[in-house]
Amino acid sequence: MSTATASAGLVSQLTNASIPQIFLSFFVIVTARFILRGIYRIYFHPLSKYPGPKLHAFTRIPQMIGLWKGEPHRRIEAIHAKYGRVVRTAPDEISYIDPEAWKFVHGHGDTKARGSRPQKHWIRSGNDVTDTPSLLFAPTGAHSRMRRVFNSAFSDRSLKLQEPLIVKYIDLLRERLREKAPQGDIDIVKYFNFTTFDVMGDLAFGESLHMLNNDEYDPWVANTFEYLKTFTFLEMCQYYAVTRYGVRQLMKLMAKQRQAHFQYTVDKVNKRVDQGRATDGHDLWTLVLDKEGKREGLSRGEMFANANLFMVAGTETTATISAGFAYLMCKNPEVYAKFRKEVRETFKNQDEINIERAQALPYLNACLKEALRVYPPVSNAQPMLTPVDGTTVMGEYMPPNTVVSIPQYAMYRSETNFKYALEYIPERWLGDERFESDNKKAFEPFHVGPRDCLGKNLAWHEMRLIAAKVHHQFDFELSPLSDGWTDQKIFILNQKEPLYMKLKALY
Repeated sequence: MSTATASAGLVSQLTNASIPQIFLSFFVIVTARFILRGIYRIYFHPLSKYPGPKLHAFTRIPQMIGLWKGEPHRRIEAIHAKYGRVVRTAPDEISYIDPEAWKFVHGHGDTKARGSRPQKHWIRSGNDVTDTPSLLFAPTGAHSRMRRVFNSAFSDRSLKLQEPLIVKYIDLLRERLREKAPQGDIDIVKYFNFTTFDVMGDLAFGESLHMLNNDEYDPWVANTFEYLKTFTFLEMCQYYAVTRYGVRQLMKLMAKQRQAHFQYTVDKVNKRVDQGRATDGHDLWTLVLDKEGKREGLSRGEMFANANLFMVAGTETTATISAGFAYLMCKNPEVYAKFRKEVRETFKNQDEINIERAQALPYLNACLKEALRVYPPVSNAQPMLTPVDGTTVMGEYMPPNTVVSIPQYAMYRSETNFKYALEYIPERWLGDERFESDNKKAFEPFHVGPRDCLGKNLAWHEMRLIAAKVHHQFDFELSPLSDGWTDQKIFILNQKEPLYMKLKALY
């Protein structure tokens, strides 16, 4: 039979077939493909040697359900608890809670150029509405250049110059808390958010968002939280052609809102940059502007994209850990008493509390480290994509386009890394013999390697100053309304319910 004859016969059959027959045939083909591909993934895929639930290797649906429910961190933790330190969590994804994996997954890679990809990995995400990547998404060359520009702005020397600005807003926070204390239950999350966004607004935009003064969320900040949650659902839809089409249509519908939201950043940054270096204080742009227009400088688009990034990455996470710290203090009264004793005996008054002296308090720092371990503000892994020619992770070849990740939530809650992993015990960071077996290399709350958190010094200084200055003045008591507060859903960031506290002002 000739090819032409066979084709004609097929066309004739399709022409004569009823609509139900066509749909049935289509369903059979799609189902057969789904099953055969799943069988291949379980038994013949290059990742088939890694342990993990077979259903999760067969299809990405369990992963999508976890994202939909806001429980990706719990899903990954459960898989590691059952299958070990290196597990397969999806058809093309491997997760590690072995501390040695840090240097392979997030460490410094080789120096060979890989086109538009970073030299070792690629984060699965896109650019901002300007199509200009921020530090988070930039290819390696652009990332390194931007990183060099911003390094000076986030150095300890620069942060020391910025200390009066940071302290100004923490002192305003204390004023607000003192006003609210007699009213009973206070949502402490709200006020920590107000503080960190006002600080970063001044640093990144050259002016405060005035949330502490106005005692309400700026609409731009409220919209930012909603966008982050929306993007979690958009992420779920990237894996299948039908849902990808839906995402593209939705993004078109959202284009005007996204542009308007981003325009807020553009207007703020343009206003600040056009002022030049002649500003009061030392914000992020004072040093950056020295390099504007030079080879090592930033384009305006890069300024916009990174200011937008800083307003999320440099705010919400610090507020989260400050709230988590307060919650954990209240849930562990012996620890809280010891912490307050250290702070109140070290500092006679608020004027004595500064960056250098707070940095030197051993128990304060141990309490913050333990809070970051028990309640990490970034619980989910930052996924990285292996390069086109594959790579080696912990001595094992990892094929191209494999997602590799380190979930901090699961890493820190594993007894293979920390003794009494679910308990809040700051003494583990102070040489307590009970914790000699702890693998401290597992603890990297700000990641490692060339793409670690640029603002980690700022975050540490803010966390220490907030903890020392606020708890020097106030005694916190957890409201029964907020018991179990740390049991949260995650949609990119922790979905924090109000954290109600009763505050007693000492002065």
